[in-house]
Amino acid sequence: MEQARPRAASDPSSTERTQAAAPTVRVPAQTVPARRPTARTARGGAEERGAAEGRGAAEGRGAAEGRGIAELPGVAQGAPARGDHTHSEPPAPAFVPAAAPVPAPPAEGGRHSVRRHSVRGQILEALRAALVGGELAPGEVYSAPALASRFGVSATPVREAMQQLAHEGAVEVVPNRGFRVAERSARELAELIEIRSLLEVPVMLRLARTVPAGQWATLRPLAEATVTAAARGDITAYVDADRAFHGAILALSGNEQLVMVADDLHRRSQWPLATGPVSIGRADLVADAAEHTALLDALVAQDLQVVSALVREHFNGAH
Repeated sequence: MEQARPRAASDPSSTERTQAAAPTVRVPAQTVPARRPTARTARGGAEERGAAEGRGAAEGRGAAEGRGIAELPGVAQGAPARGDHTHSEPPAPAFVPAAAPVPAPPAEGGRHSVRRHSVRGQILEALRAALVGGELAPGEVYSAPALASRFGVSATPVREAMQQLAHEGAVEVVPNRGFRVAERSARELAELIEIRSLLEVPVMLRLARTVPAGQWATLRPLAEATVTAAARGDITAYVDADRAFHGAILALSGNEQLVMVADDLHRRSQWPLATGPVSIGRADLVADAAEHTALLDALVAQDLQVVSALVREHFNGAH
């Protein structure tokens, strides 16, 4: 490229004429056209919106659970969760160890539902134990958030467990308040015992005639488990071992429907009366457990008269 030749300094008029003649050039402002959204940017925007909505939903759930926990005495009070009225509610039972919270289920697909079902099952068993032990008092109303705070979980699995207990007849739903523990009468208990006798006595007599003596030996550890729990005075462990022993005997009949119906009747017969839980001492449990071993001995010996008498006596004194 050629370089511009310098003009002579002695000709100022020429320079002035050149500057005067130079036109003013206006550069129009450039307008940048809007970029068309691509599939990639569209996906990015959708992901950002989804993340924001997810954060908002998580914050909402956390706030709701915080309100449930705040209902316990000694915790800062907040607005109760919608549909969970807790006025005049009795204190939450102390049967749940506050120092052993159930871990939250993971977020991965598939495993989430399995872990959640496991948590609900643990809570259901703990609530059943509380019913038997009288920590959930007949006639009292308990809200899911108050109970959930003792488990260290959200109120959802507690509600699901309480709904199962409502299906079984242990509690009844009280709209906008929670669940009321059913009040069972002495007459209802007598009716349950009569039904159990009508179902189980004929089955055990038939099993005594048909089951080989060696097969009864497999049930001996279950009978010993009731003896061990009774010796400790552990009523919760005893009622579980008691149901397991009776269920194992009936299972030898091969009738699965009978086993399920009998187990439901057995569980219901263990609930406390409306007057409150019956005081059961260690001696009562030991005597009750001794009937299990005596029943096994009678079944092995095929002594039908003793089998019938032991079963009926055991039901009448069932704990």
